[in-house]
Amino acid sequence: MLAFEEELSGYDLKKWADWSIGFFYWSPSFSQVYSELKKLETHGFVTSRVQSEDGVRGRRLYKITPAGTDAVQHWANKAPIDPPVLKHGVMLRIWLGHLNDPERSKQILREHIDYVEGMRQRAAADAEGARAEPAWAYPRLSLKWAERYYAAERDLAEQAIKDIDEADATIRAGRAGSDAGFPKPTPGVWHEVERQVQAGHSESD
Repeated sequence: MLAFEEELSGYDLKKWADWSIGFFYWSPSFSQVYSELKKLETHGFVTSRVQSEDGVRGRRLYKITPAGTDAVQHWANKAPIDPPVLKHGVMLRIWLGHLNDPERSKQILREHIDYVEGMRQRAAADAEGARAEPAWAYPRLSLKWAERYYAAERDLAEQAIKDIDEADATIRAGRAGSDAGFPKPTPGVWHEVERQVQAGHSESD
């Protein structure tokens, strides 16, 4: 946020992160914000001053330095880009669906739909608000991406609810033709499946 060259407090940065990069990257805590600001100031990437009013100690404001701008620009253009890391708590619960009641799995997905729809609406509102500032053209593009991402997440969850009935039918059929240990898979079968999948990848390459 400081790369837009506005003088901001740690509180400002936290709130701005919440309605911008928090939709698609990370929303840091206040303690993390202030910790990173101290590190940046130590390295000469930002400067700070205390804004006082009527003799009362006020808030500390931070501003990016030319060295800081150069560092951010180099990172944005040259640094390796890490692939997205997906840790999807909802999907982990669905993956363990054989231990759950199908209706409970559907409930988990419905709650997830409510959450992502709320995030979609927030991203859409913030993207519309960003329209007022031409310098925010790329942040607005990112917010529009976030809006579409959460819409897709909602649609995937809605489809998964429909798919649960088919998965449950498969489990029931397997249980009917197996011993009391079902749905434990056949020991070692995952090794064979892995070999088949890898062979398929090799052929496609």
